[in-house]
Parts: sequence; structure tokens; C-alpha cells
Amino acid sequence: MNRLVQGEDGRDWVVRAQLEWRPPATADDFEHDVAGSYGPGVAMIFVTVLLAVVLVVWTPVGVKIPAWVILTLVLVILFFPLRWILRRPWTVVAETEGDMAGDHPSERWVGTIRGMFTVRGEVTKIAKTIRKHSLPDFDGPLHPVE
Repeated sequence: MNRLVQGEDGRDWVVRAQLEWRPPATADDFEHDVAGSYGPGVAMIFVTVLLAVVLVVWTPVGVKIPAWVILTLVLVILFFPLRWILRRPWTVVAETEGDMAGDHPSERWVGTIRGMFTVRGEVTKIAKTIRKHSLPDFDGPLHPVE
């Protein structure tokens, strides 16, 4: 997702967002990265699928399974993968080359936003702030990088 935004001072900013498949390593998350593994998640998926199969296979011949039961099982199985996809972190970058006169130097602002729907709203807010104030908001998710 790329956007070209012109600031009030005439500089052209490029605001882009990129999906990160692995969460960026930060000092706050270090303990979680070291202690985490995929084993428990894989085991829970296996147990859930196994129980769903057992429920369907052991059903007596004369019993009709309502469609909502099967739909509920599918939704339970898909809940965590969909949540994982929708909550991935996005790296958002706003950068400018500066202006021709040399009054305003080049700048680069970087931040991380979690969630596919959240990132769209934040990129729109960043673009509006740049149009209005010629800089991203200091209280927003982006921070200047040198």
C-alpha cells in the first residue's frame, strides 16, 4: 500500500505500509520470542480437528446433523488462522527527499501498526496530518529515524 502525499510546505512524501510475516524483534518482546514455540498451537489444532472428525464419524446413521453444527465447526477451526492473518504487524514508512531549495531536509519516519484494518485508518490519518502540518504527528505511531 503506497500513497503519495504533498505537504503544506511543498515536499512530496511517500507513505507506504508493508505486511511483516514475522514480528519485528524489540527489547520489550525479547522474553516472549525466546520462550515461544509453535508446538502448543499445532497440538491444539490437531486436537480440535481430531474431535471434529470423531464427532462426525461416530454419529449414528439415523441422526441428521444440522448445517449450523458443521458451520460452527468450520468457524472454530478457522478462527485462529484468520485471527493470525488479520493481526499481523505492518511496518509503515513515511519519507521525503526534501525540497529543491534545501530549506527542508529529507526525512524518514517509521512505525509498526498491528492489524490489517487498523493500518488503513492509520495511513489515512498520517496522510491527512502530512497534508495539513507537513509532518507526521509526533503522538502517532511513526517516529523519526536518522
